Amino acid sequence: MASTSDPTRPTVAIIGAGIAGLCTARVLGKLGFEPTLYEKEAELGGVWAASRRYPGLTTQNPRTTYEFSDFPMPRDYPEWPSGTQVQAYLEQYAQHFGITENLELNAEVRSLEYDTERKRWNIAWAPSGSDQEAAVHERTFDYVVVCNGIFSVPMIPRFPGDERFAGQIIHTSEFNDVEAARDRNVVIIGYGKSACDAANATVGISRKTTVVARSLIWKIPKKIYNILNFKYLFLTRLGEGLFPYIRIRGFEKFLHGPGKPVRNFAMNSVEATVAKQLQLERIGLRPNKPLESIARSTVSLVTDGFYEKIQSGELGFEKAEIKNLTEDAMELSNGKTVPADLIVCGTGWNQTTPFFSAEQMKKITDERGNYRLYRSMVPVGVPQLAFNGYNSSFFSQLNAEIGAYWIAALFLGQIELPAEDEMNRRIDQRLAWMEARTDGKHSKGTNIIPFSIHQMDELLADLDAGFNPVSRLSQWLMPVTGSNYRGVTRKLMKKLQTLSGGRTQPPAAETVQGA
Repeated sequence: MASTSDPTRPTVAIIGAGIAGLCTARVLGKLGFEPTLYEKEAELGGVWAASRRYPGLTTQNPRTTYEFSDFPMPRDYPEWPSGTQVQAYLEQYAQHFGITENLELNAEVRSLEYDTERKRWNIAWAPSGSDQEAAVHERTFDYVVVCNGIFSVPMIPRFPGDERFAGQIIHTSEFNDVEAARDRNVVIIGYGKSACDAANATVGISRKTTVVARSLIWKIPKKIYNILNFKYLFLTRLGEGLFPYIRIRGFEKFLHGPGKPVRNFAMNSVEATVAKQLQLERIGLRPNKPLESIARSTVSLVTDGFYEKIQSGELGFEKAEIKNLTEDAMELSNGKTVPADLIVCGTGWNQTTPFFSAEQMKKITDERGNYRLYRSMVPVGVPQLAFNGYNSSFFSQLNAEIGAYWIAALFLGQIELPAEDEMNRRIDQRLAWMEARTDGKHSKGTNIIPFSIHQMDELLADLDAGFNPVSRLSQWLMPVTGSNYRGVTRKLMKKLQTLSGGRTQPPAAETVQGA
């Protein structure tokens, strides 16, 4: 339950209590703001909450690369923590920093309206699932931070013939109990991590499980040749620098200039190693595109035992499109028919912010639905509003944490945004670059993978903060971890606490929107 409002502190409504919402509340609360988190689920954690966890869910990141700078994960956690362990970690984080005192669970935000005269946001929320007008609560805030995430609404496509299908069609986020697959013919749609994890978990429980994917992507083993942890290849500055960023600087100029043959040799060597280790040629699952295509969307780790089960015949795999559904089967474009009682869709998500009006959405998104956010954080010309966690990242917790400090500095009037024309120019440039490099698969303008470190560097530059040269150099060869940023965030907190001392009113609205 949220704490009683303190009239001497600027108030902030935070929508969503996943990773971004929790660290935003922690940082702003420490800096003299009064945050209130609204979470529509029954527990905090976002994608890690029990209501959204599928069987076999684990992190893609090793433990130390997926923890907050100021709150290490338990040392007894495995290298790749389970979904249950991550949720428990986030619960411990919230308890440790007193965030739960400002948390409203089962609270669905219905609308957000900005009062131009009072320069405050009006928020209406109701218990999740409630249809009664009497259940709606209203409150005003100085600021709003949207943290409902880019994985907010499951996307389940329509299939030809689905109206006569007698079985069940669900999203991976709704597949919360593996027993739902008991003695059933299960078809998993998709080839991303969630689809492969869920399929793998059903083997030995279902009557038969078949993965159906219309295209193949490269998947990276957790350990190359079962020896080298993938974090030493891809979760470093060097690993990120192998892919050309929108602005190429420093040593990256060498990698994509005179040193490009060396860079290409490294990429081709890793590709050949992965293909051989997973025996992709033998089982017919080698993608017909280069390994560097992983930069177009996301790196997907290999699910333990997944390819072994395909080779042994325990797990079926069909590269095909869905042609038609019958009462109890799926007809595929390759001419095969597979039995189906339960269809689980690992088909992605829709990014939605249904609490904004149509007029507000025109300011936040373009005609194609792309979110137009400067630094992936703030819309142009909308006062006292920010987004955090609206990016797909290798380092979700660190990107959100640094983002929280950036938002705090903005709200405290310590970041001078460019003029609106300049912000729009940079947003246009970034969206065009995303469109070109991802073949349009940029999640409505929210995809920053594999450039998570670059994103943090840009935010830290705005904050006039960063690493000493030795620490920065170490990140070129060693994985970026939460502890790497501990000194940076401590200095930022101390600096912003000094600047926020005595502040009881928010800065003028024009300061926040950068007009």
